[in-house]
Amino acid sequence: MTGAVGLWSLVRFIHVIGAVVWVGGQLALSLVVLPLGRRLLDTEAFAGFAAAAGRRFGILTGAVFLPLQLGTGWALAWHKGVTWASLAEPGYGRVLAAKLALFVAVMLAAAAHGWAHAKGRAELARALAVVSLVGSIGVVLLATALPAT
Repeated sequence: MTGAVGLWSLVRFIHVIGAVVWVGGQLALSLVVLPLGRRLLDTEAFAGFAAAAGRRFGILTGAVFLPLQLGTGWALAWHKGVTWASLAEPGYGRVLAAKLALFVAVMLAAAAHGWAHAKGRAELARALAVVSLVGSIGVVLLATALPAT
């Protein structure tokens, strides 16, 4: 049946929606929510608000985003016939390998951001948040280089 949305289109759609929520959430927090909170709230109230927003985003990441991305990503790779060896091949394999490596780096930066924030290391936490955001945009950029088939 031509034009119908098949199972793998649905899996890819869910994978893309997960990326949209993650990167969109980072952008919304970084460019809208936190600057507005910083401007409208006193220092103590803002610190509590920012910590609560970050904690909630982190919980959603661990409980929803990460399992969703790992599950759908693994399923798509399996469907495409990706093997460990194929990740070293030019084209699709290397682009996917770069995307996966950057994704791991982004998750490590995000986790380190939470740690730095919890330890009161605000400057390090902010730098790691920027690294995570820029890396996430890089993951999306690499994803656009992968064919949909």
